[in-house]
Amino acid sequence: MTLLALKLILAHFIGDFVLQPGHWVEDKLEKKAKSKYLYFHIGVHLLVLLIILQFQYVGAIAFIVITHFLFDLGKLYLTNPKNYRWLFVADQILHLLVLGGVVYWIAPFPLDFTELCTESTLLFITFLVFVTYVSGIIMRMLLAPYIDEVDKSDEPGEGGSLKNAGTYIGMLERLFVFGFILMQQWAAIGLLIAAKSVFRFGDLNKSKNRKLTEYVLIGTLISFGLAMLSGMCYQYLADLLTS
Repeated sequence: MTLLALKLILAHFIGDFVLQPGHWVEDKLEKKAKSKYLYFHIGVHLLVLLIILQFQYVGAIAFIVITHFLFDLGKLYLTNPKNYRWLFVADQILHLLVLGGVVYWIAPFPLDFTELCTESTLLFITFLVFVTYVSGIIMRMLLAPYIDEVDKSDEPGEGGSLKNAGTYIGMLERLFVFGFILMQQWAAIGLLIAAKSVFRFGDLNKSKNRKLTEYVLIGTLISFGLAMLSGMCYQYLADLLTS
């Protein structure tokens, strides 16, 4: 079952990413069902599946190729500049669900969804939500008294900042710290702090703004502190569950 799943996923990755040039995607978006590259893409998928599965499971291959064509065609007609990212994710999820269904059809495996509701799983999910979203809200509340002051005194930079970049950077850094703690890699946290300091040094040095520097430093310390505290609390509670 595992070998079959890996083969199907590998075929999907090769057909959907490795062997699909950028100009194929652009032509498909422009011409929709009239694009010859849509059919080239489906043909590539068919060929890759046949080769990797060694011409076995022909019925399953036909099902995968047909559903892939229908999903891609629907995505082409629904895509617009505002939703293309979400449609890409939804399209990939649908493809993987089809592959999972094919694996279950050929080599049935037990589906035990009760594992998703165990104490250890819920504990892990709870801390992931806290580290990503809840911590960000706590940080904004703690830093709220300084935001207006920093905005007023900050000199306008060149090109501004990416939308929501700070939010995503904070989420990622806390996830990294949380993961490093679970792996007992405390030294890696130091490297992460050093890397962030190097990237921010140029902006802070250029702005010559002491208030902005202090604001960034406070935010960084709160972010890393919440992530480390979360990691240690999770480990402590996880140990209690297993003891």
